[in-house]
Amino acid sequence: MARALGVRLTSLGRRRVRAELRVKPMHMNRTGRVNGGALMAFADVLGAAGTVANLPPGYRTATLESKTNFFAAGTGPVLKAVSVPLHIGRTTMVWQTTIRNQDGRAVAIVTQTQIVIPGEAAGKNKPEGERRKAEGERAGIGAKRR
Repeated sequence: MARALGVRLTSLGRRRVRAELRVKPMHMNRTGRVNGGALMAFADVLGAAGTVANLPPGYRTATLESKTNFFAAGTGPVLKAVSVPLHIGRTTMVWQTTIRNQDGRAVAIVTQTQIVIPGEAAGKNKPEGERRKAEGERAGIGAKRR
């Protein structure tokens, strides 16, 4: 997605991610401003990248929830964003991304929750049933069936 949108990461660390988005016609809405969905996707790339930088080996992530507050119209030629963690936990991480126009005006703040998912390598020493049960519980799928 990052490549398709044209997102360019300018710095990636465990406590801060910075990126730029060169605004192109595909990002624009009918009024000549950056589409809200493009802004949300831009922020999602940063929050996911920050989460990946903090994942244990063999783990992966997915966005569980995302909330966007829009403050101003997004305009080009370049948007800049900074994402910082609000919470880095064992099963979830929460990142807040602020997107700004070139003049420094805040366009949007996006807060997203990322789930931390153990990969095959992370649970390979457990029996299959036990590993699936543990993964389901981490994902909130541990409800009992009747």
